[in-house]
Amino acid sequence: MNDNLWGADTARRYDTPGTGMFAPEVLGPTVDRLAALAGEGRALEFAIGTGRVAVPLSERVPVTGIELSTAMIDQLRTKVDEETIPVVVGDMATTHAPGEFSLVYLVFNTISNLLTQAEQVECFRNAARHLSPGGRFVIELWVPELRRLPPGLPATVGVADPGYILLDTYDVLNQHVVSHHFHFEEDGGTQAHLARTPHRYIWPAELDLMAQLAGFTLESRHANWSEAPFTADSPSHVSVYRLEP
Repeated sequence: MNDNLWGADTARRYDTPGTGMFAPEVLGPTVDRLAALAGEGRALEFAIGTGRVAVPLSERVPVTGIELSTAMIDQLRTKVDEETIPVVVGDMATTHAPGEFSLVYLVFNTISNLLTQAEQVECFRNAARHLSPGGRFVIELWVPELRRLPPGLPATVGVADPGYILLDTYDVLNQHVVSHHFHFEEDGGTQAHLARTPHRYIWPAELDLMAQLAGFTLESRHANWSEAPFTADSPSHVSVYRLEP
């Protein structure tokens, strides 16, 4: 699954400099908040990918990564070398990176790529193993959009732009979502490239319980990286968990 979803083709198309999740108004607050949370310590990114966040963050604090896709790491290496950002090949639930960190973080819904509750719990435990006492684990995650499901239908439309349509299909019995990404050709033709990504969605309360099982307490939860208040209508959240000293 990893080879199919996060292979060389995905890695080549992943970066969109200056737009989308690479836009300055998205990246700037993300890096600022993570740098403040890391303080004088080191940061570890689970599923570092092509370094969207890690590369600018590494200019302010030392960053190490864990990443399962070697194709994504290859793309990262076009930006920075191993000395600047060391990366260990492996999954975020079990892989160990050497050293101790003041901050472990997961951005852009990545924890939902683990498709069972047991794996997601192990991800918290793995973060705890890497942290110094009092260290923080930060997760950016979307809130399941079950309130938007039409009666009798299993899907929601997340994005409907001229060149891109996102359709999410829900399996509410197993808390699974498959995101269907339709990318249309820039010339306005009718042909589209389809990619599918499976996820296991997590309610904020369930996430908090996973944290407790690993020895964390919830320190803060905001609607975004700029620390806007989290409300019942927030589509996503940034949750900061602190490891018990």
